[in-house]
Amino acid sequence: MPMLLDRIEVVTLFVDDIGEAKAFYQKVFAPDVVYQDAVSAVLKFSGTMINLLDAAQAPQLVEPVAVSAPGSGARMLLTIKVDDIDAVCAELRELGVTLLNGPIDRPWGRRTAAFADPSGHVWEVAQELR
Repeated sequence: MPMLLDRIEVVTLFVDDIGEAKAFYQKVFAPDVVYQDAVSAVLKFSGTMINLLDAAQAPQLVEPVAVSAPGSGARMLLTIKVDDIDAVCAELRELGVTLLNGPIDRPWGRRTAAFADPSGHVWEVAQELR
């Protein structure tokens, strides 16, 4: 039987301040908290979980690869599909979230906008253009 690597269960984000990160995610996304301790918080999104992990705990998970330094630039983009990007962006602004860009109509048929969490992980909201 061939190996099927097609079910992303958890995305772990290395964060600089677990309390600040958890507060941001609870404010913006309002996910259920599946697990939490002093160095992590696992948040349940629709079909995936996001694990916020104190960056000091990350080396043991990725060694011998180094953990990137805070502020070294975007290393990933997480995209959430939405039905009305302009309304979502208005709600994000009401929550005090600063957009990095957008909404912008992209040549690949999506209207997108991006924002970052307190540790610099970039999120994108995207609406399919019809």
